[in-house]
Amino acid sequence: MAGSPVIVLNDGVEIPQLGFGVYKVPQDEVEAAVATALEVGYRHIDTAKLYDNEEGVGRAVRSSGIPRDEIFVTTKIWNDDHGYDETLAAFDASMARLGLDVLDLLLIHWPCPGQDRYVETWRALERLQSNGRVRSIGVSNFHVHHLHRLLAETSVVPSINQVELHPLLPQDELRMFDTAHGIVTEAWSPLARGALLDDPTIGAIAARIGRTPTQVVIAWHLALGNVVIPKSVTPSRIAENFDVLDIELTDDDVAAITGIGEAGRRLGADPDDLG
Repeated sequence: MAGSPVIVLNDGVEIPQLGFGVYKVPQDEVEAAVATALEVGYRHIDTAKLYDNEEGVGRAVRSSGIPRDEIFVTTKIWNDDHGYDETLAAFDASMARLGLDVLDLLLIHWPCPGQDRYVETWRALERLQSNGRVRSIGVSNFHVHHLHRLLAETSVVPSINQVELHPLLPQDELRMFDTAHGIVTEAWSPLARGALLDDPTIGAIAARIGRTPTQVVIAWHLALGNVVIPKSVTPSRIAENFDVLDIELTDDDVAAITGIGEAGRRLGADPDDLG
């Protein structure tokens, strides 16, 4: 299979557009899952402190035989680690678990507006990047108003905003804002937790091009320019999710899939309600 296309972030760092997510993959399964993903061709692995599997991700990366600079690794600062000093300590702990010297991408996992500390947390990320410990820094689950404040009060524009995004919740306004400010949008829960597999619009497109509904949805993300991180622990599905790079959806296909979510349907928490 061909390698994933890459996107150049606003700091010049290149990120593989199609990555592998490990949310809710148990520690005792994640090493094998990541190893399979790397064998298939993925070169972008997305983890977090919350997932409690950074150790296994790090082992898989280190033992893969693939040069470290060819694998893009993301982790995240969890909600109870907000604050400048707390973030620096949490980063050190994550890096110890991963067993890596330099991280490719560090995200603030949620803005946690109730704590009102995401600006000082961001300043810690800026320091880590300036010190060369992190190549790129970004955010996750930030609404437009959170981004407005970050842009007004700090000096580094996030490279990524990772948010819940799928055809039921296409996030048009947020994607437009991100694009206007040089921020790449990344999709978590890109398959809407399986809620789209029986959708007739997606099913008709899949039947026409001879692919699965899952593959059509991932191809939709790629066509929109999203970074996308589907997850599976089943080797055949890990391979299926990566075997999408030759799919060419028409503009009408993309519009039809985007139109599924006109009312919008959030499956996860609203960022304003968490923390």
